[in-house]
Amino acid sequence: MAWNEKNYKKPSEEELKKELTPEQFNITQKEDTEAPFKNAYWDNHREGIYVDVVSGEPLFSSTDKYDSGTGWPSFTKPIDKKFVGTRKDRRLFITRTEVHASASGSHLGHVFNDGPQPTGMRYCINSASLRFIPKEDLKKEGYGEYLKLFDHSGTSHASAPK
Repeated sequence: MAWNEKNYKKPSEEELKKELTPEQFNITQKEDTEAPFKNAYWDNHREGIYVDVVSGEPLFSSTDKYDSGTGWPSFTKPIDKKFVGTRKDRRLFITRTEVHASASGSHLGHVFNDGPQPTGMRYCINSASLRFIPKEDLKKEGYGEYLKLFDHSGTSHASAPK
């Protein structure tokens, strides 16, 4: 799927149905949830960033990823809060906070306040809503500005648990 790296937009539903797998479509557009431990990124330990599979918005970094034991990719924070929004989810018998991509509205997962420090947050995200871009491909994929996240020489995101 092609997108302008600075102008993230949601393609038409027809285009999404052509470009996404049925699972990706159901999760991002119909707020479905994938099975734990049977998804692409729950145990991914490579350096890189995770972008919205629909719009390409940069969402999360591997520097903020950690093993929550839930079977879904979990992060302590988004790369930039402007790309991630939240809203109340009352579909179950409890109220949860849904996480979505800001430009596309893609359903990503949920955020909970039981994560590790320094944020105490656990962004529990469906792998099917994400596309992983390895650190070595960031520049050629148009995300070169995020290479700074992996500069381990100073005090950067590198101190966050993985």
